[in-house]
Amino acid sequence: MCGIVGIYEQIPVNQDLYDALTVLQHRGQDAAGIVTEENGKFYLRKSNGLVRDVFHTRHMKNLKGTIGIGHVRYPTAGTSNVSESQPLYVNSPYGIVLAHNGNLTNHEQLAEELFRADHRHLNTNSDSEVLLNIFAHELQKQNKLTITKDDIFEAVEGLHQRCRGAYAVVAMISNYGLIAFRDPHGIRPLIYGERDGDNEQKEYMFASESVALDALGFDVVRDLEPGEIMYVDKKGVLSHYTPKTNKAHTPCIFEYVYFARPDTMMEGSSVYKARVRMGEYLADKILREMPNHDIDVVIPIPESSRPSAMELAVRLGVKFREGFIKNRYIGRTFIMPGQTQREKSVKQKLNPIELEFQGRNVLLVDDSIVRGTTCQQIIDMARNAGAKKVYFASAAPPLRYPNVYGIDMPVKSELIAHGKTDKEIEKAIGADWLIYQDLGDLIKAVIPSDEPENSRMFDCSVFDGKYVTDDIDESYLVHLEEIRNDKAKKMNGEHDSPELVDVHESF
Repeated sequence: MCGIVGIYEQIPVNQDLYDALTVLQHRGQDAAGIVTEENGKFYLRKSNGLVRDVFHTRHMKNLKGTIGIGHVRYPTAGTSNVSESQPLYVNSPYGIVLAHNGNLTNHEQLAEELFRADHRHLNTNSDSEVLLNIFAHELQKQNKLTITKDDIFEAVEGLHQRCRGAYAVVAMISNYGLIAFRDPHGIRPLIYGERDGDNEQKEYMFASESVALDALGFDVVRDLEPGEIMYVDKKGVLSHYTPKTNKAHTPCIFEYVYFARPDTMMEGSSVYKARVRMGEYLADKILREMPNHDIDVVIPIPESSRPSAMELAVRLGVKFREGFIKNRYIGRTFIMPGQTQREKSVKQKLNPIELEFQGRNVLLVDDSIVRGTTCQQIIDMARNAGAKKVYFASAAPPLRYPNVYGIDMPVKSELIAHGKTDKEIEKAIGADWLIYQDLGDLIKAVIPSDEPENSRMFDCSVFDGKYVTDDIDESYLVHLEEIRNDKAKKMNGEHDSPELVDVHESF
């Protein structure tokens, strides 16, 4: 999962790109990068680390121009090598830079095609470099010295026909302008806005989440449609085109559960409101299954479960309390070199307030359960703090299947819910009672209340194993298991997959 931004302005764009990436920092904290353009020349700064650590005054001064793109990286594959951080650049044709959020499911096949048929060299294992070179090749095969907007649209349409999976992209072509597009299913988010610039000329911005537009004073216009391509030329003229390659709109539902900031509007839905409604539906399920419950207090696992937990407590008519204090200055658990270090970091990151636990039956609420190791430790913390009983509620259904569309989730053998019943999971994490959200209720929570319940479709593959791109079979998942399990990652010097509760921060 990554965050992307592209901006066209009448004034130098460097500061706005920096500010936008800071707002999107929750989507990626492994690396950050910005490319700007002035008079046909690109200016690049990227490195591993947080936005505030990557960019200093000397870097900002060198990022010249009124048009640019930016990226914050959360690696779904590969190492933290800065060569795989984005934006990425290719010099032929014309000079192109690109930033990408998502994952190509056929990138290995495409990499082979690029070498054997397109005669293009790849320098990394990044699927984003594959995507960039596919786009470059589709432009190059038109064999034109100068190109038009229709040539750009045709090149992206050719990319849609070759690439499978999820991708939201911002790119620039030297001396031409800014491009933004989504995959034909619209799995990964991308939204655009505009504001009045100098001389009453419009300025345009594209970003992964609406909060970035809000922070910079851009008026949100709408989300890009599945497969839609938008192009702002160097004179500031906006054009758009939706090719025939677009499919049924199926955005990733896990954005609403966990990744997106609560103050984001996504596909016309409020992420905050969706999380509140998750709490409503979860409370209703608790009342059905345990009508005479003995819950004394509801406590969220910081941070993203808080809206759900608050509404759940109101619905149950019990106290809501903050029972854990988060240390925001500890390293992220998913970059720790093994399970022992990951477990140690959880204890350093969260500390219980004992008076909220002593002698009480506690319901802990989390956004989701992935490996189960983190919630097991948190349950132990609650017991050690004096809780009589510890119940556990997940605002999301059981995660039983791997994600192939850009979230670095463990392979299915490492997911605690894979192949287990709810009772078996309950025993494994040490809870007195475990309750999950129903998938149907999660979908209803995300759809705005003024729309019919079945008005939208989503990619729910991590919950139901139904992959919307129709190119994922058992052999693909077996191969994924071989290259993405923790043992393989350790051998390759890569990150461990995260327990998702440890990834999100509030910025």
